[in-house]
Amino acid sequence: MNSRVFNEIKKLPNSKILEEIISTEKKLFRLKFKKATQQQFKTHEIKSAKRTLKQLKSILTLRLNKLSELDRNNVAINLIQQQLLKEKSLNN
Repeated sequence: MNSRVFNEIKKLPNSKILEEIISTEKKLFRLKFKKATQQQFKTHEIKSAKRTLKQLKSILTLRLNKLSELDRNNVAINLIQQQLLKEKSLNN
């Protein structure tokens, strides 16, 4: 997959990426099934499907990691604010 298509994938919302992951996994399964039953298929499609699947999962993982990092930062900020409020109330 070229970078143009990868950049298009990066613009997709998470729900669309999940749908693409599911459809790509189904496609990969069908291709592997064709290979196992010795039906005709284009062998490069397996490689392409695997690459697409890896890219989709990588983008989704990066987004989820970023969200969890933001959540950790928000939790830390909230804890610091609570601690400061407790200290102010004890000083008054």
